[in-house]
Amino acid sequence: MGRLFGTDGVRGLANRDVTAELALDLGVAAAHVLGSTGAFEGHRPRAVVGRDPRASGEFLSAAVSAGLASAGVDVTDLGVVPTPAVAHLTGRLGSDLGVMISASHNPMPDNGIKFFARGGLKLDDRIEETIEERLDEPWERPTGTGVGRIETDPGFGARAYVAHLVGGVGADLTGLRIAVDCANGAASAIGPLALREAGADVVVINASPDGRNINEQCGSTHPEQLQAVVTASHSHLGVAFDGDADRCLAVDATGALVDGDQIMGMLAIDMLKRGVLARNTLVVTVMSNLGLLLAMRDAGIDTIQTGVGDRYVLEAMREGGYSLGGEQSGHIIMSDHSTTGDGVLTALALAAQVVGTGRSLADLAAAIRRLPQVLVNVRGVDRTRARTDAVLNEAVAAAESRLGETGRVLLRASGTEPLVRVMVEAAREDEAEEVAQVLAGVVRERLAI
Repeated sequence: MGRLFGTDGVRGLANRDVTAELALDLGVAAAHVLGSTGAFEGHRPRAVVGRDPRASGEFLSAAVSAGLASAGVDVTDLGVVPTPAVAHLTGRLGSDLGVMISASHNPMPDNGIKFFARGGLKLDDRIEETIEERLDEPWERPTGTGVGRIETDPGFGARAYVAHLVGGVGADLTGLRIAVDCANGAASAIGPLALREAGADVVVINASPDGRNINEQCGSTHPEQLQAVVTASHSHLGVAFDGDADRCLAVDATGALVDGDQIMGMLAIDMLKRGVLARNTLVVTVMSNLGLLLAMRDAGIDTIQTGVGDRYVLEAMREGGYSLGGEQSGHIIMSDHSTTGDGVLTALALAAQVVGTGRSLADLAAAIRRLPQVLVNVRGVDRTRARTDAVLNEAVAAAESRLGETGRVLLRASGTEPLVRVMVEAAREDEAEEVAQVLAGVVRERLAI
């Protein structure tokens, strides 16, 4: 698998890349590393473990729990819950470690293992690297009362999480009909419950997980079914989660998709008006549409751009003390309420804005006009020279000069493949396509292997 930890934990094909043996060893190594940092001093260590409904999550969560317990850590098995619920409960329950077994929006055969530190924050890169280094090392195993115990949570965690979400947003959604696509994932019970607790009339689809159907032609990666259901049910809006419910995309009453950029823009404008947008700033990645950046400028909101990945958004938010950030994919982080992206929280906040303003979702989304965006993947090239080739850089500068303030060029080298991504945004679709194809040609010529 190369480096074991990626930007979002360990992920791969379940039972091939991500095995029970690996899960057990990661549990042991994580306990050792955190123990050596002093995180367990003065108390008996505790961890919480959750999973999405994938069949492989059953044996992987059992294995990671076994590894932790064998290293002397008491474990609370939360069962099937969203990733942000594990993050929240890690902090709420005073646990030293949280573990989520999920591959998020990936197909069912994949799975992953993600760790949260005390307080519900993702582990630092250096701690993940140390965990990887200490896999399979010899160790002195505890015996007798020194071994950890594993208990099954009877549902307290899920109820506490729902109460946290509904109370945090604090809006009465009575009179609002919301269609919800749960992706047959981790929010199949919690998502509709939270919206109903807030007073909404909820129409639910894809909330019957069977271990095999997670993300299957549904959820945030396949919103087509939700778009049809919103119009057919005369819902005011629809929301779609991904497999572990850390993402949320929306659909307005006409069936039009509202993406993460538009959701962030709407939330930022609303938070600015209410005086709760910290430092009047929104944190986004370099992949956010230029239309969002222009809309934020017009609204008097500053934007900070990071590398792709919610990990980097969260790091920038913590460093600068910002309260809102996220990605075009629907990872929205509201740091006053959560330490990670939270799809159900996003859905509640979006619905609250519709109710609070008395405006439709389509009307609110219209404030963030998406510019046409063209993405070309150029394969079979030397990605390492993408930033240093002088002729390519000159071509990019010329394209940026041509597009002016109403366009943008972004070249991104793949981290794993001989591939360079050329992304161009422009005021017109044909102009974006033309510039992208010209730059892709330069990439092929200059970076040929």
